[in-house]
Amino acid sequence: MNKTIRIGKKEISENSPCMIVAEVSANHNGDYNRAVEIIHAAAEAGADAVKLQTYTADTITVDCDDPCFQLTQGTIWDGTTLYKLYQEAYTPWEWQPRLKEEAMKLGLECFSSPFDFTSVDFLEQMDVPAYKVASYEINDIPLIRKIARLHKPIIFATGIAYEEDIERALNVCKEEGNEDVILLKCVSAYPTPYDQVNLRVMNTLAEKYDCLVGLSDHTMGTVVSTGSIALGGKMIEKHLTLKRADGGADSSFSMEPEEFAAMVRDVRIMEQALGSAEYRLTQTQIVEHEGSRSLFAVKDIAAGELLTPENVRSIRPGNGLHTMYYEEILGKRAKKDMKLGTPLAWELIE
Repeated sequence: MNKTIRIGKKEISENSPCMIVAEVSANHNGDYNRAVEIIHAAAEAGADAVKLQTYTADTITVDCDDPCFQLTQGTIWDGTTLYKLYQEAYTPWEWQPRLKEEAMKLGLECFSSPFDFTSVDFLEQMDVPAYKVASYEINDIPLIRKIARLHKPIIFATGIAYEEDIERALNVCKEEGNEDVILLKCVSAYPTPYDQVNLRVMNTLAEKYDCLVGLSDHTMGTVVSTGSIALGGKMIEKHLTLKRADGGADSSFSMEPEEFAAMVRDVRIMEQALGSAEYRLTQTQIVEHEGSRSLFAVKDIAAGELLTPENVRSIRPGNGLHTMYYEEILGKRAKKDMKLGTPLAWELIE
């Protein structure tokens, strides 16, 4: 898989900053102006992109009350049907070109998750720069094949994917000549308990599939997203709302703007702190190294006098001979007078 991928004007590589994506999802609560406000909040908080979801209740499921369509799995949405949930949560398609335009004015990339062929066609008309495949669609091979043929970057969430689901999806991309793929570690629990995150799986995904990785994070707070940077995360996706108290299908596990901004700050600090893997001293450390220990005269020493543990010691700072010569100089004689505090040097020793 390719290790340098472009999404619009943003380059993602092993050496680039992480791309931070604000997921709008259902947090618009059916209000176009609120969706615009969320996009503005994302820009102000320092996001690189916003993501939409492109479906209707009819394109993602069917209106049926049979038990298998009832939500009873212990989720925050239990007590309704899939169709009713998606009727409430979907983002009207007529909004989406305008939302993309709004995002681009603010310097944000804007892409979406399609959920059927018609949504892919619609998003192509919008000319989105990338596609996100939700984890529940990672086994939709015809959908993945259609997206892969567009030769745009594909971001896969792996929340409910078995390894064979990931392998099958990636093989389809390779068959279609599309190796611009990012795998996101994800847990499809809303919100995700910390002990279920298993962030180290990011390393497993990167090594096994030789691709860029990131995190679709449904935990509360900034810690998990920030930690993903230390494991090589190159994309973070977090749900953003204006205020959780406003309600909505996804509000309870979404970040508010101040929290999102704090996450962006933490991520950028972590990137700076990680720095280089090469072991070398910074300029500050080089200067500070001069304060380390070395050999000094700790008493007045007359020319011809023996150097002993009583008149020579390893002390701070580092102006004298290296301490590795301590045993070698003991028993030698001073070539010149040395007063207390003289840093030892070979020219002072017979």
